Amino acid sequence: MVRIYALELGKRGARVVVNDLGGARDGIGSSDTAANKVVDEIKALGGEAIANYDTVATVEGGENIVKTAIDAFGKVDILINNAGILRDRSFPNMEEEDWDAVVGVHLKGTYCVTRPAFINMKKNGYGRIVMTASTAGLLGNFGQTNYGSAKMGIIGLANVLKLEGARYNIKVNVLVPSAMTRLTEDVMPPEMSEKMKAEYVTPGVLYLCSEQCHDTGLYLNAFAGHFSRSAILTGPGIKLSEIPTPEQIMEKWDEIMNLENAKFYNEINEMIEDIMAQPAKKPPR
Repeated sequence: MVRIYALELGKRGARVVVNDLGGARDGIGSSDTAANKVVDEIKALGGEAIANYDTVATVEGGENIVKTAIDAFGKVDILINNAGILRDRSFPNMEEEDWDAVVGVHLKGTYCVTRPAFINMKKNGYGRIVMTASTAGLLGNFGQTNYGSAKMGIIGLANVLKLEGARYNIKVNVLVPSAMTRLTEDVMPPEMSEKMKAEYVTPGVLYLCSEQCHDTGLYLNAFAGHFSRSAILTGPGIKLSEIPTPEQIMEKWDEIMNLENAKFYNEINEMIEDIMAQPAKKPPR
């Protein structure tokens, strides 16, 4: 999907660094072909672009990617974290190597590139960061414990960065896409290829990284022309004045699990203050 994002940004005047290690879907190998091809396409359309081939999975690699942008164009206004690999296994077959490789690219890679970009954005008082998560994390998907865990870690990172970036006009949002790409071409059935083209996702990405987007901390679902928001909500639950027994929790379980009138909280202190202000009840006897 990074190719489509880069082309569309280039068409709209963005000066683009195209990063691609050029490895296989499982992260093995490297090649400069993919990044160079996209750069050539952007230039052919009259845009400005430069290639970078560093891995996102190391601090040095992340810093070099950002340095490439600053050296070539002076600053970083937009960061789209989109690097990814797959090593799907059922959990009993999930070896440490497969776990570490996927978490290293998706979660650590997001840290490695975002930190130097965030520092530059903070200095300039402006930034738009788009994280890429997945419904495999939000909802679950069989055989993707490594991938789903990494993607939910990225959401946690975005939840905190939206707060740390607020005073510097740095907006941090999360894209939750589904599309036919190199990663998914043999996972999705062929008949889905036209409906799940990456072009359907791209408009949402471009809006999230635009000056016109003033939202932060959003999770934007995007696939097959569908766009919607997902959010983590907290139900009203119950507040007890005394330490209850497990049996009393069991008796109140339906009330605890009820999501009617659930609320969205922007950060942890909002939730704690709201709940602490509620009147407490005595546990059932």
